[in-house]
Amino acid sequence: MDLGYTLAGLVVGFLVGMTGVGGGSLMTPLLIFLFGVAPAIAVGTDLLFAAVTKCGGMWAHSRKGTVKWSIVGRMALGSIPMAVTMVILLDYLQVDRAKLNLLVSGGLGVALVLTSLALFFRRDMHRLGDRVKRMVPDWEAWRTPVTIAAGMLLGILVPLTSVGAGALGAAMLMFLYPGLPTARIVGTDIAHAVPLTAVAGLGHLHLGTVDGGLLGMLLIGSLPGIYLGSHLSTAVPERVMRPLLASTLLIIGCKFILQ
Repeated sequence: MDLGYTLAGLVVGFLVGMTGVGGGSLMTPLLIFLFGVAPAIAVGTDLLFAAVTKCGGMWAHSRKGTVKWSIVGRMALGSIPMAVTMVILLDYLQVDRAKLNLLVSGGLGVALVLTSLALFFRRDMHRLGDRVKRMVPDWEAWRTPVTIAAGMLLGILVPLTSVGAGALGAAMLMFLYPGLPTARIVGTDIAHAVPLTAVAGLGHLHLGTVDGGLLGMLLIGSLPGIYLGSHLSTAVPERVMRPLLASTLLIIGCKFILQ
């Protein structure tokens, strides 16, 4: 089974390297459906997995100057306190493991559907953001509180599902900041995802819903997978990979919601 986890890490890491998204949205369902890992354990372990794997991406984007740190701060102002609040609530309410797994499964389904829609309509978010910017005279004044509110939504979704910090966060940034180049959207999104997944993952560690051995096996496979995927990212056109990934996430999300 250890080899299976490592191979799963390799495959997911490869896809993340090729597409830039899909870590939490692919790894968590894979652990649940393929390996039979309890939903709460899958989410908690995947959160720390994401925090570690995205650190390299944050460092690389920071060196390239493609991180808009002021936007990271605004998103984090909403997401980090909300993520801490969600973990405290789960701990305070003493939700038993069966109910927690049920809650996570439902939330995961919703998050996967939202993520798939964000992937399908990712390019449209730029155009929609431009329209809103032109239609709302005071949009610049409203953008900061809306950015904080977007962070709060991610702060609710990520601790419950491990999904949302990637594709959904990027879609939000594309809508709110349509003037930003794609490279800066990606870099900013990754930089925000690292502290958010780390805080949520450490919260799950406190709750006892992190499997350290599983985490290690996933990382052994994912790190070389990300390296290989990033070097082959031009081999498969984005117009092919992105709809395929979005369709897969939509099907998985509906399965979680309807089960």
